[in-house]
Formats: sequence, structure tokens, C-alpha cells
Amino acid sequence: MSSNPIKLGIVGVGKIVRDQHLPALAKDQDYRLVAAASRHGKVEDIPNFPTIEAMLDATPELEAVSLCMPPQFRYDAARLALAAKKHVFLEKPPGATVSEVEDLKALATANGVCLFASWHSRYAPAVEAARAFLGSTTIRSAAINWKEDVRRWHPNQEWIWAPGGFGVFDPGINALSIATHILPPMFISSAELDFPENRAAPIAAHIAFRTSNGLPVTMELDWRQTGPQSWDILADTEAGSMVLSGGGSKLAIDGRVVHEEPEAEYPMLYKRFAEIVRAGTSDVDLAPLQHVADAFMLGKRNVVQAFFD
Repeated sequence: MSSNPIKLGIVGVGKIVRDQHLPALAKDQDYRLVAAASRHGKVEDIPNFPTIEAMLDATPELEAVSLCMPPQFRYDAARLALAAKKHVFLEKPPGATVSEVEDLKALATANGVCLFASWHSRYAPAVEAARAFLGSTTIRSAAINWKEDVRRWHPNQEWIWAPGGFGVFDPGINALSIATHILPPMFISSAELDFPENRAAPIAAHIAFRTSNGLPVTMELDWRQTGPQSWDILADTEAGSMVLSGGGSKLAIDGRVVHEEPEAEYPMLYKRFAEIVRAGTSDVDLAPLQHVADAFMLGKRNVVQAFFD
């Protein structure tokens, strides 16, 4: 592909698109946003369509699409785009199931286009520094604490409580995307999932992992946290105690901050997408999604008090 801006369409104009995708694209010279498709939302100053089918039919010059609808609906949209030979950017999580995304990988290859599973938290500014630190020492144990207030971050978003909506694993998969990047390969040994009696997805989860060399890793997810929010990964190592906090924005060793920068995750995601489009490759890591699937498969279900957002 030439160095001309990639003609991009965006599908699913909701909160994440307005908060993150549109601001990132507005500053990125690698793209020209030429169309949008959404049942309800619209993007100003470009053609808007009610469905991805209508967008693809009316905008043949599209080279790529960014799919930002809930994961339960992403597979069908991705198949349409890939079959039309468009490169596809998948918001996280990349699909409702591992097998769906595996099929999309094969379809992208068959059609000679690129597929990108966009784990945005991996692009938080201190993640690579944490990975380098852990790679330079011996880890004794690790813990993931990801606790936030769903009413603040997902107001009136009923899809997250529906089957396939992930519940607390919607933010939890962000933690897993970082953990699978900076820690040794790990596997779930036990899990408990707390389901509100009036919801079909969990509001909290308590998970024990072990790595291939026996390292213990615990994970606590909770969507009922009020006050300060917690997005932390901790590790006890021979070189000191590591805390990666703020969702990956700040790294401290033995209480001393060694890396902290402003968040720029979505600009970095779109930079990476442009790289793979122009290189003619794909970037689809399924490890975070696989861990979510394993948690649902192995987890004991606890019914807890009804939740109203």
C-alpha cells in the first residue's frame, strides 16, 4: 500500500468512539475517516449509514474499517468487511468467543487483508518498562487488582450485562492483556465468579493462576469499587517490589517511581494498525480472550445481591 492516508470507516459510534477513537484519528495523518455506520450515533462532516452493509456498498473506496460495536455483534461485521477485502481493526475484546476470532484470522489471510486485535492497555506508557524490568529479574509472585465503578465507566450500557457481554471481564481483559505481555505464560487453576441475581454476567471475579514454572498469580476483579479506582499489577521479585499502576501508566520499584508518562493508548493503537496494513500482516493475540473463556469454563458461579446501575 502507498503512503497515502488509509481511507477508514468506523462502525458503532458510541462512547468509546467519541472518547478515544475520533480524537486519536483527528490527529493521525495516516488516516482519512471517510464514513461511519451506527444504529444511533453519527460522526459529523462525513457520510453516515445505518449498517456496515450500507456503508460498504456506498463507499467502495474504503480500505479499512474499525469495528467498535459490542463484541456479540462484531463477528458478522468483521466477516462482511474481510470478505469485501477491507483491513479490520477490532476493538477489545476482539470477539465474543475465541473460535470466532480464529475464523476471522483465517478469513483475513484468505482475502489478503490485515486483522488487528487492539489490546489498548498494552500500549499504556509504562507497560514496556515493566516488561523489561520483569525480564531482568526473577519473579516470586504476582497479583492483579482491577477494581472500578461500573456506574461511572459504563452508564446505561445494558449489553455488558447480557450473555456474551463479559461483565467485569470487559475491564478485566485489559488487565489480562497487560499481564500476558509482561508475565510468563500462565494458566487458570481456580476461579469464582460473582453474578448479581438480576444480571447474566459477573460483577466480580477471584482467580488463581499458575505459570509454567509454578509462579503464583492472583487476580481480583470488581465492578463495585467507589472512590479511587484500582488498576494495578504487582510483582514480588528478587530486584524489588514492582507496582504497575494507573492501568499501566506508572511504574514504581520499591516505592520509587521509575516511569510515568501521559496516556496515549489509542494514538498508539492506530499507529500500530497503520504499520500492519502497510506491512501486509496481521496482529491477533488471543491469550487475553482465552483466559476469559477459561475463567467462565472453570469458574464456580456465586449468586450475589441484585445490582442496579
